Order: sequence, then C-alpha cells, then structure tokens
Amino acid sequence: MPSVTLPPKENALFKRILRCYEHKQYRNGLKFCKQILSNQKFAEHGETLAMKGLTLNCLGRKEEAYDLVRRGLRNDLKSHVCWHVYGLLQRSDKKYDEAIKCYRNALKWDKDNLQILRDLSLLQIQMRDLEGYRETRYQLLQLRPAQRASWIGYAIAYHLLEDYEMAAKIVEEFRKTQQTSPDKVDYEYSELLLYQNQLLREAGLNKEALDHLTNFEKQICDKLAVEETRGELLLKLDRAGEATEVYHRLLERNPENWSYYQGLEKALKPKSVEEKQKIYEDAWVKYPKGLVPRRLPLNFLTGEKFRECLDRYLRMNFSKGCPPVFTTLKSLCHQKDKVRRGNITNKMCRSFFWTLTFKNRHHFYNMFLIIRKSQVGEFDQGWS
Repeated sequence: MPSVTLPPKENALFKRILRCYEHKQYRNGLKFCKQILSNQKFAEHGETLAMKGLTLNCLGRKEEAYDLVRRGLRNDLKSHVCWHVYGLLQRSDKKYDEAIKCYRNALKWDKDNLQILRDLSLLQIQMRDLEGYRETRYQLLQLRPAQRASWIGYAIAYHLLEDYEMAAKIVEEFRKTQQTSPDKVDYEYSELLLYQNQLLREAGLNKEALDHLTNFEKQICDKLAVEETRGELLLKLDRAGEATEVYHRLLERNPENWSYYQGLEKALKPKSVEEKQKIYEDAWVKYPKGLVPRRLPLNFLTGEKFRECLDRYLRMNFSKGCPPVFTTLKSLCHQKDKVRRGNITNKMCRSFFWTLTFKNRHHFYNMFLIIRKSQVGEFDQGWS
C-alpha cells in the first residue's frame, strides 16, 4: 500500500533527514525520523522508515536497518526513495547485482532521477556491465547536456567498449561547445585535448592525431606530454628524421629518461652494435654527468666492450657513493655471460666502502638465484 503523503511540516522534517544523511549527522537524522514516526498518522510512512534504516546502517546497526528498510518498502512499493535506499543498503554489503536491481526498480518510478542514475552507472562500470553503463551515461547526457561530466562519461563508455572513433567524435562535439580563447590557460580544456588525442591514437588514426596535436599545441598546458606524444606518432608514421629531432630535444630536457633513448634508437635505426653504441657515446660527450647513457649499453654489449663499459659505469657510481647502483644492474644477473665472479676490483681506495657494498649485494643476489633454481628443480622432480 502507498504511504500517506506528508503534510508541509513533516515534509520539511523529511528533507532535514536527507540533509543530515548527506552531512553524516546521523544522530540528528534519527531525531527527525522519530518526530515523524511518533505521529500515529505517519507511523508506517515508508520513505521515513527506509531513511531511518539507512541511517542506522551507517551507525553499524545492520539488522535493524534491513528490517526497517524492508518494512518501509512493503508500505510503499512505488516509492523510488525506498528502492534507492534498499539499493544503497545492498551496495554497502557488496551485493552489487542486487543493488543494481533495486536501482532499476527505483528508476521505474522516477526515470529521470540524476542521483539514482549516477549510482547505477558507478555500479555498472564496477561490474563491467559496459553496455548498461553506456545506456545510463546516455540518459545522464540527455538530462544534463550542458555538464562536462555528462559528455566525458558518455565518451568513456565508448572508450571502454573499444569504439575509439565514436568516443573521439563525442569529445569533439563537446569541444566545439567550449568557448576558449587560444591565449587563455585552461587546464581542464588542456586535459580534454590530450584525452581526445589519446582516443585518436588508440583508434589507429596516427596522422589525424599528429594534426590534432599540431593544431592545438598552444592550448595544451603539458608541453612535455606534447613532445613525447609527437615523438611516438612520428615513429609510427615512419618520419624518422623528425622523430630524431624530437627525442634529442627531450634528452636535453631529461637525459636520465630510459624511454627517450629507446625512442632515439628506433628513430636512428642502427644496423649494428657499433652504431647502437655510437648513439650512447655521443650522449656521454653531451651529458658527461648522465648515468643512463652509460647504463643502457650494458644491455646489448658483450665481451671486452661490456667489461669496459661496466668499469666506467661502476667507477662513476662508486666515486659518488651511490647505494642503489646494484638495483640498476640487477637485471644483468640473469644473463650468464655477463655474470663473472671476481670481476669487481678493489683498487679504488677512495671508493672501497661502496665497492665492497656492491660486491656483497652482487654475490648475495647470485646465491639467491642459485638457491631458487635448485628449489624449483626439486619441486619439479617431486611432481614428476
């Protein structure tokens, strides 16, 4: 049976209950619930009972909460508030499928309720119901077409469904509505442009993404992201010469970034180990204090060249007293041809402490690898 419609006085109290819940003033909310329910005419008012149950749930009184919410729902099955509250209760117990059913029932009686639609969309994306999430975000967009969140949420729905071109078109339609001066610094608009560019790249539209980046470069605040993205796109478009210039600029900005050297390698396309090493030798000259251009060649060099490069790298680190040097070299321990006991010299008197520290860690880690391999071997034999 439907509950009695509250008169103005009680209706004002009910609105105060909602505000108390939103502001986490649960004790005050219970007082207002009591004032309504103590009146015999409204003792079974479904929405008030539901809100009292929701408030008690926040205070840890879960059994009472469920009893009151179910009682309120029985008294008013056509109330979107009762169904919404029951959904919130189910969500608090991580019964997400049940909560979604409750939200859908609530929307039967109030199909344009923004809060219920938002709560439903959050659970849909959590449960990976991407088709349902797209439909819900479309409803929110229709109800609030002027809000940025409505457009972005709808674009994200298509992004998650891997319809990148459609997502990019939605962002473009929203971008057209934004009246932004080219000279004005607007970080939100800047992030919108970067997101649109990401969608174009994921759609495989590399030429369009590069044109987009060039056209809106002045309005994007993150200049580093612009350069990094430009470098990636030029490589994909096989414009190696331009990509080389971009990665040289990036290295001038940060010569310790591994990915910039990898990008430069792809752009220069060295045909031999010697040509590859030449890239890093040029970087040594240009950035004499740089550690990364001395570290990366150790990944591909072998034999005497490896020993010479390793010697330079270790001497530089030991003279500076750099404790994490072993961590940067640990990956080389998995390459047997590069692990040689006794290769680390103790002749550096001023750096003896750091040399010894590195040596101990080097031997300890190799012992760890040997023990782990033997344990794996024993385990395999036990199962064979």
